[in-house]
Amino acid sequence: MSEHPDIAGNIDAILNRIGKAAQASGRSSDAVELVAVSKRQPETRIDAALAAGQRVFGENRVQEAQAHWAGRRAHYADLELRLIGPLQTNKAADAVALFDVIETVDRLKLARILAREMETQGRRPRLYVQINTGAEPQKAGLLPQELEGFISEARDTLGLAFEGLMCIPPVEEPAGLHFALLAKLARENGLEKLSMGMSADYEVAIGLGATSVRVGTGVFGARDVAT
Repeated sequence: MSEHPDIAGNIDAILNRIGKAAQASGRSSDAVELVAVSKRQPETRIDAALAAGQRVFGENRVQEAQAHWAGRRAHYADLELRLIGPLQTNKAADAVALFDVIETVDRLKLARILAREMETQGRRPRLYVQINTGAEPQKAGLLPQELEGFISEARDTLGLAFEGLMCIPPVEEPAGLHFALLAKLARENGLEKLSMGMSADYEVAIGLGATSVRVGTGVFGARDVAT
């Protein structure tokens, strides 16, 4: 991998592939959003992505995201930040203050704290439910059979509305099976957005209904070993 990847060229190539995959699945070429995953990326690469016109970024950790974006927010009015990593309840206030989308809501305790913080701060990031489609014990997310009850309780007792679902398939299984399951769960629960697909499989995800794909290596190149 090049020491200085062509980030603008990478973004153009990915957007072209996203558009073709969307059209192949009968949707508009701009129906799928590219989320550039900037976790553990050097500041120079983030600046290069911004210079190339990329405005939607995904981060895994609240504290790192604050370091990346606190100083940049004022300069990019159209910036959209998405939390795509697990959220600890003690970071919920900071997450509500910083992120425009929180994709990893996966338990009622967290939902309660997010609802309280949104009321306190007067700020309402859009919310996704993370689904553990492979029922992996080490991975965050609701089990598929828990989704309907969770959405109902969060809506009725907390007044929370969810925009969509997110998943990270098991690495050893065909990703398409998990993307298809997520799409089915979204249809059954009246949710329109699907955050699924990463650098290696985003075209498969688009074919199964993804509305946003999370691409890190494909955009930024390989991360430095030290990071």
